[in-house]
Amino acid sequence: MKDLFDYCEFGEFKLNSRIVRTGLWESEREQSGNLTPEIYDRYENIAASGVGLIITELFSLYPRDGFSKYSQTVNYNRFVREAKDLTDLVHVYDVPIFAQLGFVHYNKRTEQHVKIEDITIEDIRKIQTDFIIAAEKFDYAGFDGIQIALGNYYFLTRFINPLFNKREDKYGGNTLNRLRIVLEIIKVIKQNTKLHVNCRLNAFDIQKGGMTIEDTVEVAKILEQYGADSLQITRPRSPQYFSRENYHKSILASSCEKIIDNVNIPVIMGGGIKSQRQINNVLNKTKVDFISMQRPFVADPSFLVDWKIEGDGEVKCRTCNNCYWKKTSTCFLYPKAPLNIDQSLG
Repeated sequence: MKDLFDYCEFGEFKLNSRIVRTGLWESEREQSGNLTPEIYDRYENIAASGVGLIITELFSLYPRDGFSKYSQTVNYNRFVREAKDLTDLVHVYDVPIFAQLGFVHYNKRTEQHVKIEDITIEDIRKIQTDFIIAAEKFDYAGFDGIQIALGNYYFLTRFINPLFNKREDKYGGNTLNRLRIVLEIIKVIKQNTKLHVNCRLNAFDIQKGGMTIEDTVEVAKILEQYGADSLQITRPRSPQYFSRENYHKSILASSCEKIIDNVNIPVIMGGGIKSQRQINNVLNKTKVDFISMQRPFVADPSFLVDWKIEGDGEVKCRTCNNCYWKKTSTCFLYPKAPLNIDQSLG
């Protein structure tokens, strides 16, 4: 039987468990972008907890992007040095760490939120160059991999989606053409860095005319063919899927299984599961081998320690979604206790 605390292989990596911590917002950074002691402390607690793999909060590619003020950036002078301290800290616990990279809108001088069909070939080359430069910084900083954000309706998500991409050139039309911008990025990253390339994908769309699970399977096969090393499959956001336990046991898990059946690279199933028992049920009743979690680590970065001791743990997170809607990396229900100076001095 599989267990979430199994020592296991993930591509070229040896993991301490089947749990992948995935990130979203970063609210504890300095205004200049620099990493803070709180960020280092949080990542060390997560790495020490027994997690298998860490995927960072979003690194926004562009400083004027819609999400840039809620995320970390690679665009400051000390980034590589500070990030190297972070990756070194995580590696002390034999945990690999991937940097998540993406952006939401493409802004060109006075043009804001440029539509997919209005993106020129010159714009495409700039986006690709900026991705590759960021990847090289991640490599220098000691990250083990990069996660390219192709889910949750980031810019590249829309670019590869037939609902949004109506281009008539070689970057539009069939699935391969819509993926071309990403495939060319992956090719250069693989040629010039040591990074493992992970791609985050929506399982399917809830909008009519968007991607179906069959489309996602085709995308997954092409990504593997062109060099992607692993995939993370996330869920669409819709009120009809608020019953997360049943949802994960059925729709998302079965979607992941369809993808797993068609690729030979690791596939991570997106989070939302609340208990150790539920996770092990998914692991043993489906072909899923890896499960990602985000909000439970916001509520308590070290919760896996208690789970390993107790053997039947549940997350503290109550799915209030304040961390998501207010775009913070901190919990509103379980704020961190302030440091007691007298105690810290003994």
